[in-house]
Amino acid sequence: MPELPEVESTRRYLEPVLVGARISNVEVRRDRMVRRQENPADFGARLGDRRVLALERIGKFMLARLEGDITWVTHLGMSGRLQVADSGRAEDPHTNVVVELKNGPQIRFVDPRTFGFMVAYTPAELEQSSLAGLGRDALDDLPRSPELAQMLERRSAPIKALLLDQRLIAGLGNIYADEVLHRAAISPLRPGGSLSLDEVKSLRASIRPILRAGLAAGGTSLNDLAYLLPDGRAGGYLARLEVYGRTGEICRRCGTSIEAVVLRGRTTHWCPGCQL
Repeated sequence: MPELPEVESTRRYLEPVLVGARISNVEVRRDRMVRRQENPADFGARLGDRRVLALERIGKFMLARLEGDITWVTHLGMSGRLQVADSGRAEDPHTNVVVELKNGPQIRFVDPRTFGFMVAYTPAELEQSSLAGLGRDALDDLPRSPELAQMLERRSAPIKALLLDQRLIAGLGNIYADEVLHRAAISPLRPGGSLSLDEVKSLRASIRPILRAGLAAGGTSLNDLAYLLPDGRAGGYLARLEVYGRTGEICRRCGTSIEAVVLRGRTTHWCPGCQL
């Protein structure tokens, strides 16, 4: 968390603010937030006085393309969010990076747990970064069912763990993987290689509708409100979750009590009555 719908919701909000704007100043309050930068001072130096040409996303990563072939990458981690604020507005706690736009607002990176990061890459650095190993985007470039079946073939890991593997499909996290598997009526405990082609088709057919529904709601803001849209609004998908966070409640599809299990270190929510 945040996952693809939260990052894409943030990107869509920021696009008209950032694209065409020139960055006038950068303040990094905690060096940990630019830990992927080989020389931390390069982050501010590479962003300064450059115009933003485009704002893109792959998986959970946001990529701002800047003049001079610099790519400003943001990953929100577990608790990060981007905020648009006028310079005179008081900063929220845990504001760790502030990017000022010429004749415009500030983009503030708020991250209490500091698992998120920002980095400014040259083309060569980008090719060597973790982004180069990402799989196909779950929303914009989802593999067809035969290809997805081939990716899962002979895989003994639980399908839930495979959905979280960003090297296979980029963008799904704990919340939306649980929701996808519930919609597809597939147990998260099943080995990936055990799924039939029909089950893979059902799985694939569940991914985009779940992500699009989350995106339409502005993402999922949990009760801790760690994720908010850049204008401070909460994402509204929480009330529509079918299994995630509903341990002990009744499955709306079959009436069975929803259970939670720790799977590969991640709490997984599922309905043993209709997810087979």
